[in-house]
Amino acid sequence: MSLFAKKSLDQMLAHAADGEKGLKRTLGAGNLIALGIGAIIGAGLFVRTAAAAGQAAGPAVTLSFVVAAIGCAFAGLCYAEFASMIPIAGSAYAYSYVTMGELVAWIIGWALIMEYALGAATVSIAWSEYLNKLLGGAIPYEWTHSPFESFTDSSGVLHTGIMNAPALVILLALTLLLIKGTQESALVNAIIVFIKVAIVLLFIAIGWQFINPANHTPYMIPEGTPPVLDNAGKVIADYSGWNKHGWGGVLGGAAIVFFAFIGFDAVSTAAQEAKNPKRDMPIGILGSLVVCTILYILFGHVLTGVAPWQDFVDPEKGREASVAYAISNFMPGYEWLAQAVTVAILAGFSSVILVMLMGQSRIFYTMSNDGLIPKAFGVLHPKYKTPYKSNWILFVFVGAFAAFVPGHVAGDLTSFGTLFAFVLVSIGVWILRVKSPNMERPFKTPLVPVVCSLGALICLAMIVGLDPQTLKVAFAWMGIGLIVYFAYSRHHSKLKNA
Repeated sequence: MSLFAKKSLDQMLAHAADGEKGLKRTLGAGNLIALGIGAIIGAGLFVRTAAAAGQAAGPAVTLSFVVAAIGCAFAGLCYAEFASMIPIAGSAYAYSYVTMGELVAWIIGWALIMEYALGAATVSIAWSEYLNKLLGGAIPYEWTHSPFESFTDSSGVLHTGIMNAPALVILLALTLLLIKGTQESALVNAIIVFIKVAIVLLFIAIGWQFINPANHTPYMIPEGTPPVLDNAGKVIADYSGWNKHGWGGVLGGAAIVFFAFIGFDAVSTAAQEAKNPKRDMPIGILGSLVVCTILYILFGHVLTGVAPWQDFVDPEKGREASVAYAISNFMPGYEWLAQAVTVAILAGFSSVILVMLMGQSRIFYTMSNDGLIPKAFGVLHPKYKTPYKSNWILFVFVGAFAAFVPGHVAGDLTSFGTLFAFVLVSIGVWILRVKSPNMERPFKTPLVPVVCSLGALICLAMIVGLDPQTLKVAFAWMGIGLIVYFAYSRHHSKLKNA
């Protein structure tokens, strides 16, 4: 059998339509939009905004959000076309199987583990950190860090981590919720989304009256702006590069905030559980993108209006806790709002973990049904109709990483997996338009091949811009995936043995 043998679209649709054996269709358009917002709005909004303003864009970070949103929209339009015509739980993996064949599908399925599984682990570690901040450091260092982390306190006592217990607890709670049912998970996600969006809107509404117009002048970082030094005389921000000032700075800022948009593609993993996927999937994917873009622009405008963008250059001063810094120093009488923002970040992390775990288990479910990974990943709960064995296996893998491995190890691997998926989905839409022009498309990506080409090129450029060490680890991971494919998956493929 050819390594690039393609799966029949009719066969995939027939499997998806089998309501007795397949996943339950319980999600409406509103649920899908909430899933998208849940996956997109995390701590990225609160950290990336200040980082982009301080390093490249200044107050024009609002324009950076517009540019990044346009880049995401190209990929989002391609996802919307595929999700409406191929309502399968496997997302980019399933789309690649139909358009580019089994080997490419396996590669993208393996890459998506970096986006969803490692992403969930990394976010759960950050969730643990913020929970301890909210509790005033009540949880001992040893139980919030991995055995590979240590620090010496002011008394000279060395503290070494044992395990990250809070990260494990949140993963267990969300795994149990996902096993209980998709509809219940979507309801909890909707509540979390309401809380965090309400707090973001509260900051925008209250902060608007504290905007100082002088902080928005000039709107872009001027050419010739001197570098910023820390207390030791080390350069922490240099604005001499083309992408560090003016319109170039806007583009540089877009590259930074782009990753605050990652997550909308997770909506496509729930296509097999949508009540009316042909209509609801495009609404869920593009609707969540639009809502988040509007919130991001308003948030960036208020944040850079309340506090000078220069204050966000130094991580120790204002970048890492930018919103709390702006509230504490420039919004007197609203210190309580800083605590509310921490709650919003925790809520944001929770919904991101939930959607990531859900997305990964659905991809495993589809890959298992194709025979590329063991059958256990595709077994549905007899009562709840959820891939519960996949959820438990995923909990063990993700939980082990979160409890015993430092969060920084994953680095930008999550971004690599996401961008790689974006590239292949963009190319896949173009391929299917050429090879199957008469196929029914409830939603059609406009201006093909222009939109597809721009989506693929922009995301490919983002991959090239990743840290070299990240790329080395990513390619090593992909190499392991090829070994697994040729050792196991190729011989167990249902397409090959049909």
